[in-house]
Amino acid sequence: MRTQMLRSAQNALKRSSYGSLSTRAFSSSSNPERKVTILGAAGGIGQPLSLLMKTNPLVSKLSLFDLAATPGVAADVSHIPTRALVKGYERYEQLDEALEGSDVVIIPAGVPRKPGMTRDDLFAINAGIVKGLCEAIAKYCPNALVNMISNPVNSTVPIAAEVFKKAGTYDPKRCSCSCCWRTRWEDNSAIATPQANLSPIEIIELTQRTQHGGTEVVTAKAGKGSATLSMAFAGAVFADACLKGLNGVPDVIECSYVQSEITKLAFFASKVRLGKNGVEEIMGLGSLSDAEKESLKKLLPELQESIEKGIEFVKNA
Repeated sequence: MRTQMLRSAQNALKRSSYGSLSTRAFSSSSNPERKVTILGAAGGIGQPLSLLMKTNPLVSKLSLFDLAATPGVAADVSHIPTRALVKGYERYEQLDEALEGSDVVIIPAGVPRKPGMTRDDLFAINAGIVKGLCEAIAKYCPNALVNMISNPVNSTVPIAAEVFKKAGTYDPKRCSCSCCWRTRWEDNSAIATPQANLSPIEIIELTQRTQHGGTEVVTAKAGKGSATLSMAFAGAVFADACLKGLNGVPDVIECSYVQSEITKLAFFASKVRLGKNGVEEIMGLGSLSDAEKESLKKLLPELQESIEKGIEFVKNA
């Protein structure tokens, strides 16, 4: 099972621009100018994400924003000899400059999950942060692709959508969640179905690890952190896919939580095809086993509650 998991990670890396990256291969002659902005760049996810995006040859400008320490993060990664020019911002008054001209905006801002915290606890803090940042995006870079990492994403993506609707800038193709690495169904009903020869017991074990991946990391770090490195990698892979799509690379497919019609819910996670306009095709769920059908049935009410919670937060603000 570990071998199969490693292969999955390797495949994700190969699909991204990082798979062929070397420290001397930074030619920009064939790549257009692309600005990526990270909101929450000095945090546990933001810093490794800033590092990864600095090494991406598709990025020509890297804008880093947070409320503190961002110039230091920018100074640090600026010493990496790659194409991207980096600038750090640490005041709300600088959000306009940080965001203007952005092609992709990644949002890992907010508090991390700590032992004993539920996603409701995270919502109470992070919802307002996400709302404020999305209001700035609507004002300063309304055409950017927005990649949400801030938890709980089942609610924060709907929050972003409602903010953009209020501003008159909403395009469902351009608002999504970076979920190409971890399952996001909050009621722990996800079923792991890797394309490999696994026994029923191994499938159950892998499913449980997928469902409780965040908790596993929080516990392993003994209260001193959460799943920051793996999430930074997930965000970087998805942002890379978005950049490739914008640049016209064909058949760029990743998984994302987006506005969707594949279930009765307004938002759902599935494979999507990315292109010059963002999410250009939402793919179906494919053939489901009886266990997966039952799991899907169980998760819908809780996911619906999370979606409604995000929508109502903006409507009542």
